[in-house]
Amino acid sequence: MSVEVKVPRLAESISEATLVEWLKPDGAAVRADEPIATLETDKAAVEIVADRAGTLAHLKKPGDVVKVGDVLARIADGAGSPPAVAAPGAKPAAPTAAPKAAPPAAAPAAKPAAAAERPAPVLSPSVRRIVEERSLDPAAIAGTGPGGRILKEDAVREAGARTPAPAREAASRPPAPVVEAPAPEPELPAVSSDGDRVVPMNRIRLKIAERLVQAQHTAAILTTFNEIDMSRVMDVRARYKDAFEKKHGVKLGFMSFFAGACVQALADVPAVNAEIRGTDIVYHSAVHLGIAASTERGLVVPVVRDAQARDLAGLEREIARLAQRARDGQLTPQELSGGTFTITNGGVFGSLLSTPILNPPQSGILGMHKIEKRPVVVDDQVVVRPMMYVALSYDHRLIDGAQAVTFLVRVKERLEDPERMLLAV
Repeated sequence: MSVEVKVPRLAESISEATLVEWLKPDGAAVRADEPIATLETDKAAVEIVADRAGTLAHLKKPGDVVKVGDVLARIADGAGSPPAVAAPGAKPAAPTAAPKAAPPAAAPAAKPAAAAERPAPVLSPSVRRIVEERSLDPAAIAGTGPGGRILKEDAVREAGARTPAPAREAASRPPAPVVEAPAPEPELPAVSSDGDRVVPMNRIRLKIAERLVQAQHTAAILTTFNEIDMSRVMDVRARYKDAFEKKHGVKLGFMSFFAGACVQALADVPAVNAEIRGTDIVYHSAVHLGIAASTERGLVVPVVRDAQARDLAGLEREIARLAQRARDGQLTPQELSGGTFTITNGGVFGSLLSTPILNPPQSGILGMHKIEKRPVVVDDQVVVRPMMYVALSYDHRLIDGAQAVTFLVRVKERLEDPERMLLAV
């Protein structure tokens, strides 16, 4: 008896994916709830797990485009073949002739039960990269994930523990973040004499291109600008960041201030948190806040659900959690769907001013930019203040200019006077 492994329902508006890789080989023994394959949609990578224990039989190959409900594999009764433990990319050794019988010798002592070989641990793509780059032994890493699975932080910790002593002379300093090298692009033969490369667009990049063109063709996009004096926010952050991190277990950044200000401004101007469906306008009762994040696989926009119900610490924790999952390539389609308004921060790359493009079907997106000291006039005096330009791109079919300007002014008022935001006045 066997069971079928089907492509699950992925998320709203997602009907197909690409089979990126098999995590277990054809004919291997698998355990219930063990990851066996990775799919890539236009929004995220999704791991497929085994519904039961048994022997795995592949029905699709890496690179195949599959639809929801397609059968990827079958799992039959039986132990299957034991997983081979080999170096990445190593080819299986050719079979050799059986050795001639040797004179009888004393039998070696049997291995204790504790020394029995364990199956090779299943590694996610981000963990596998660290293991290969640092030449780590997966069997020596203590996994802290479900069922003892090795997480990225487990691999990072093991890599740090194996760093030679001279490299740990500054142990009192915070460790530098692990920077993962981008996955190599598949290289195709050059098509011209000047050495050009041709590489296929991955599904995320294809979808980004499709949605950006869709936004330009279907919405009447207009952008309005303002500038914010960041002095008060920077002062509050400097005074309370240590106490905030100690109490809430997360660093206090600028994004939570902007998220909180936007949530309150959206309550003042509901049209910016609405969308057009056919000939109807849908005013959303909740704020599902998209926070754009750049990853090695492309731009993703994880969604902070019910942002209006979270305080500053709750916003900061959820933003940090989603950002880490984005960097690790672990976001689920559900974490990338259903946003009603988006914030994007080009300032982290040094952008001084830009016009963000809408994320359909949303009607508004706020662009943050670089904080730069500039001379400004305050009470008829020229002073130097840390200023940030902000941009609101909006769908003019739904949002009038007065509403767009009012929204930006409400965001500006709350950031220049954070007590108003904290008191919700």
